[in-house]
Amino acid sequence: MTQHATGTREDWLAARLELLEAEKALTRRSDEVARQRQGLPWVRIAKDYRFETEAGDASLGDLFAGRSQLMIYHFMFGPEYTAGCPSCSAIADGFDGSVVHLANHDVTLMAVSYAPLAAIQDYKRRMGWTFPWASARGSDFNFDFAVSLSEDQQRGGRVDYNYAPREGALPPADSPVGQMAASCGTDVAGYTRQLPGMSVFAREDGAVYHTYSTYARGLDGLWAMYQWLDRAPLGRNEPGIWWKRHDEYEDA
Repeated sequence: MTQHATGTREDWLAARLELLEAEKALTRRSDEVARQRQGLPWVRIAKDYRFETEAGDASLGDLFAGRSQLMIYHFMFGPEYTAGCPSCSAIADGFDGSVVHLANHDVTLMAVSYAPLAAIQDYKRRMGWTFPWASARGSDFNFDFAVSLSEDQQRGGRVDYNYAPREGALPPADSPVGQMAASCGTDVAGYTRQLPGMSVFAREDGAVYHTYSTYARGLDGLWAMYQWLDRAPLGRNEPGIWWKRHDEYEDA
């Protein structure tokens, strides 16, 4: 529960005006960070990454679908999974409403996972989604962008994620991570060989460039439900993993 006071309308208005100044400062700072993000140097992609899509074999350039910008959500869905990650699924619930708007602003939005295409298509039908979603199975793409691990990497106990080394033993089966793994039909090891992220690419004069990637809490802004909860009186109010896939709630 949040700590809160009670008071008069005048008390509320005074506190709200103080908060408004903080919100305006945050907005200005967010604009500054966006400009810094857009000012990152572009890195030309030299490797020929291949993907399985509903239309067949595709290159990274093909995924742009004729546009100059490509935004890829690295969806946690590995070959051992029987269903996509619930957290990634909560984020992806907001994609369909944005895809058409972005497409008409020269941006292609899609998901990429390491699961086989057939499994992706089955899960996509279950969730009722229509956004494009490709498989990177058989490609180095997920490994090069630090969202998939090999068993050897995992056994080595040290991997790089979110631009820093990540060390430590796997969580136990009864942990929140273990619960998420079980909901995906796999164990902790299989579940954590996939990691969430988002990468952005640009195409110019026939060449493809990597412009930005973010991971971990860098994805917070993509969780539409959290943007609402951060404005609710009780906030995120999270004793543990409370969210489910949208078809798993009792009133679904």
